[in-house]
Amino acid sequence: MEHTSFSSEIATFLAAHPETKYVDAFIFDLCGFPLGKRYPIRDVEKLYADGLTMCAAVLLLDAAGNTSDPMGIGVTDGDPDANAKAITGTLAPVPWALEPTAQVLLEMRNPQTNELVPFQPREILRGVLDRYQSLGITPVVALELEFYLIDENRTDDGGPLAVKSPLNGRTASSNQVYSIDTLEEYAPILAAITDACALQGVPAAIASGEFAPGQFELNLNHVADALVAADHACLLRRIVRSVARTFGMEATFLAKPFLDQSGSGMHIHMNFSDEHGHNIFHEDIDQGETLMRQAMAGLQATMPESMAIFSPNINGFRRLKPNCYVPVTMDWGYDNRSVAFRIPSGRGQGKRIEHRVAGADANPYLVLASALAGVHYGLSHRLRPLSEAFSGNAGVEVDPHLPLTLWRALDRLDDAPILNEYFGARYLQLYKTVKENELNALLATALPREYEWYL
Repeated sequence: MEHTSFSSEIATFLAAHPETKYVDAFIFDLCGFPLGKRYPIRDVEKLYADGLTMCAAVLLLDAAGNTSDPMGIGVTDGDPDANAKAITGTLAPVPWALEPTAQVLLEMRNPQTNELVPFQPREILRGVLDRYQSLGITPVVALELEFYLIDENRTDDGGPLAVKSPLNGRTASSNQVYSIDTLEEYAPILAAITDACALQGVPAAIASGEFAPGQFELNLNHVADALVAADHACLLRRIVRSVARTFGMEATFLAKPFLDQSGSGMHIHMNFSDEHGHNIFHEDIDQGETLMRQAMAGLQATMPESMAIFSPNINGFRRLKPNCYVPVTMDWGYDNRSVAFRIPSGRGQGKRIEHRVAGADANPYLVLASALAGVHYGLSHRLRPLSEAFSGNAGVEVDPHLPLTLWRALDRLDDAPILNEYFGARYLQLYKTVKENELNALLATALPREYEWYL
């Protein structure tokens, strides 16, 4: 049956794209980077049927692509291979490729047992989703990602330069949010991104200009499969970066590329459907907002434990500053962009929670896993929120109980009883080890300011 399914998928794809020469098969690692291999298209059916061999430890590389042998996975265990198999339904064209190319997502399995490798980010999310079966509800989620288009050149010290206008070549300087003129100015690249999304089945819905020169936001449509929603977010980042290069630009999802400009976030919109397809937050079902408040309480409970997931590097914590429309407390509120967890204006079937904490460069699988773990925990334990809905500016002062540096956030993973329950203690320690070693490697080179201050 499975062979018939993927054979049909391949045949349908090649009928529509007979010119295809290669297929890129890849998986997203702990840092959200695509890693894999390129095959000639003649081997695509073998790729589906037999998979390809890749060392499993690549899932645990740091942001520089280095292995730190976390908990003995990599060098210590001999760096064994996993069997990476194509995920049916993910075969798609790569419109920016110089040669006609396809792509397909992979999942890793143990070659002896055929079990899924437990430390792949997609599998962590799947494990959280499995917990929802006992509640009889299904998460319905969509992600929004902010990013900057930047110049392909760099400053003398390697930093980003503001993008130049594709119309007149001038350096971008407008901070006008929601500017239609900006959308028209960048219409060709935004259209190319949207077209690529359509070809790859990534449901990009709305584009808007954000608060800084060259900063944009793309919204993805809601889907009732959080695994697919995370796939969409990872693929969207790949699409934006790749298309930008074809226009002589670059794109970055770094949380705070310009210290004097607004940061880039990853916002999750989520509601939950019962077995009849009804939103459990709908006023007719949740008249006293009991379920919505339980979900909110769970998100509050897991936020301190999850900060190293939401901001996976030093730069991510530069985004989390007072009075910047980013969460620095655990507050929630109605139609309030200064809180961590916002109830937008939609009601009825559209009533939802917007989770506003994560940076745009965090791993979508792990961010979603953490957020959905929080909601599940709140619902299953019938928690009450720590506070009432906040009105006004919640971002005036930071909450001292939140670990708002990378080292504090990583240490918090040692005391994370809720995430341990959903992610497994071993994965949290793997994640912490990778990110601690990455941080140590970053700090191993003297910073210019060290000489300025201490020499």
